[in-house]
Amino acid sequence: MSATMEQTEAIGLHAHLWQPSVSEFRWVVWNAAEGTMVFDTELNCPVYIDDEPTLRQVLGRMREAGVPEGKDYPGRPCS
Repeated sequence: MSATMEQTEAIGLHAHLWQPSVSEFRWVVWNAAEGTMVFDTELNCPVYIDDEPTLRQVLGRMREAGVPEGKDYPGRPCS
Protein backbone atom coordinates (compact mmCIF):
# COMPACT_ATOMS: atom_id res chain seq x y z
CA MET A 1 0.00 0.00 0.00
CA SER A 2 1.40 3.41 -0.91
CA ALA A 3 2.05 6.15 1.65
CA THR A 4 -0.55 8.36 -0.07
CA MET A 5 -3.21 5.65 0.16
CA GLU A 6 -2.35 5.03 3.83
CA GLN A 7 -2.65 8.75 4.61
CA THR A 8 -5.98 8.96 2.74
CA GLU A 9 -7.29 6.06 4.81
CA ALA A 10 -5.99 7.66 8.03
CA ILE A 11 -7.73 10.93 7.19
CA GLY A 12 -10.93 9.03 6.36
CA LEU A 13 -10.93 7.52 9.85
CA HIS A 14 -11.40 11.05 11.22
CA ALA A 15 -14.08 12.23 8.75
CA HIS A 16 -16.69 12.37 11.53
CA LEU A 17 -14.77 15.34 13.00
CA TRP A 18 -15.84 17.70 10.22
CA GLN A 19 -19.13 16.16 9.08
CA PRO A 20 -22.44 17.67 10.25
CA SER A 21 -23.71 15.82 13.30
CA VAL A 22 -26.65 15.69 15.65
CA SER A 23 -24.50 17.22 18.39
CA GLU A 24 -23.37 20.40 16.67
CA PHE A 25 -19.85 21.42 17.62
CA ARG A 26 -19.02 18.32 19.63
CA TRP A 27 -15.51 18.57 18.20
CA VAL A 28 -13.69 21.90 18.14
CA VAL A 29 -10.21 23.09 17.20
CA TRP A 30 -8.29 24.12 20.31
CA ASN A 31 -5.16 26.27 19.95
CA ALA A 32 -3.53 25.25 23.25
CA ALA A 33 -0.07 26.23 24.44
CA GLU A 34 1.11 22.69 23.55
CA GLY A 35 -0.13 23.06 19.98
CA THR A 36 -3.30 22.96 17.94
CA MET A 37 -5.49 19.92 18.48
CA VAL A 38 -8.99 18.55 18.09
CA PHE A 39 -11.01 18.59 21.33
CA ASP A 40 -14.07 16.43 22.02
CA THR A 41 -16.42 18.55 24.16
CA GLU A 42 -18.67 15.57 24.94
CA LEU A 43 -15.88 13.35 26.30
CA ASN A 44 -14.05 16.43 27.64
CA CYS A 45 -10.64 15.49 26.23
CA PRO A 46 -8.39 15.98 23.19
CA VAL A 47 -8.71 13.61 20.23
CA TYR A 48 -5.40 11.83 19.73
CA ILE A 49 -4.11 11.98 16.13
CA ASP A 50 -0.48 10.86 16.23
CA ASP A 51 0.44 11.47 12.59
CA GLU A 52 1.30 15.14 11.95
CA PRO A 53 0.36 15.19 8.22
CA THR A 54 -2.99 13.56 9.05
CA LEU A 55 -3.60 16.05 11.88
CA ARG A 56 -2.91 18.98 9.51
CA GLN A 57 -5.37 17.57 6.95
CA VAL A 58 -8.04 16.94 9.60
CA LEU A 59 -7.65 20.45 11.04
CA GLY A 60 -7.85 21.96 7.56
CA ARG A 61 -11.05 20.08 6.76
CA MET A 62 -12.56 21.03 10.11
CA ARG A 63 -11.78 24.70 9.46
CA GLU A 64 -13.29 24.49 5.97
CA ALA A 65 -16.45 23.03 7.53
CA GLY A 66 -16.70 25.97 9.94
CA VAL A 67 -15.91 24.09 13.15
CA PRO A 68 -15.31 26.56 16.03
CA GLU A 69 -11.70 27.33 16.91
CA GLY A 70 -10.17 29.17 19.83
CA LYS A 71 -7.42 29.53 22.43
CA ASP A 72 -9.64 29.16 25.51
CA TYR A 73 -10.03 25.71 27.05
CA PRO A 74 -13.19 24.33 25.37
CA GLY A 75 -14.00 21.69 28.00
CA ARG A 76 -15.64 21.44 31.38
CA PRO A 77 -13.65 21.56 34.62
CA CYS A 78 -12.08 18.20 35.47
CA SER A 79 -13.28 16.64 38.69
